[in-house]
Amino acid sequence: MQKHTIDLLIFDLDGTLIESKWDIATAVNLTLGDLGLPRRSQEEIFSFVGDGIKRLLRLAVGEENQLRYEEALRIFRGHYLAHCLDHTRFYPGVETVLNHFAGKLKAVATNKSLEYTTRILQGLGAHHFAYAVGGDDGYGLKPEPGMFLKILDELKVKKDRAVLIGDSTNDINGGHNAGLKVCAVGYGMGNREKMAACRPEWFIEKPEELIELFV
Repeated sequence: MQKHTIDLLIFDLDGTLIESKWDIATAVNLTLGDLGLPRRSQEEIFSFVGDGIKRLLRLAVGEENQLRYEEALRIFRGHYLAHCLDHTRFYPGVETVLNHFAGKLKAVATNKSLEYTTRILQGLGAHHFAYAVGGDDGYGLKPEPGMFLKILDELKVKKDRAVLIGDSTNDINGGHNAGLKVCAVGYGMGNREKMAACRPEWFIEKPEELIELFV
């Protein structure tokens, strides 16, 4: 297998680097409970993940309760900051990959707010990453290309020397919108058929396969 030479690996966070859905679901249901709203099943909450916390909470509180959305956002912040590292971990194999590419630049691009992202990375291994951009940093949410372009500019890396790794159609489309090649992952929360339809350049089933693809 031919390896591709790169200088920068850009990772999505939830579903790519970290398994975080359990802590998200806990914080959502604690929030709904505080608001006196019906709790959601874990699977239902998992289906809301991917477009950022704001959209997740709008879906969780329901169309009929949108007047309480701002309150939900405030309450959720406290619960999630308290619980975001209860069960959240790097996926098996991720640390092996991060250590293998210790000599390469690595960044995080996520629709999650930077406050939550920073707390989680500090708990799991922020030293691996040269830069992180969150969904509230003002560069737009994926699939908009803004956060990827910001990372490339900040780290002074050309598009053809970088790769984006992600688990959703937002990642694949956003990477392509930024002119990046994309490696989709099949172990995360994304819909495999929908991801494949977006035609990522590579598709892997476990993180360690990145070691075989890039040098």
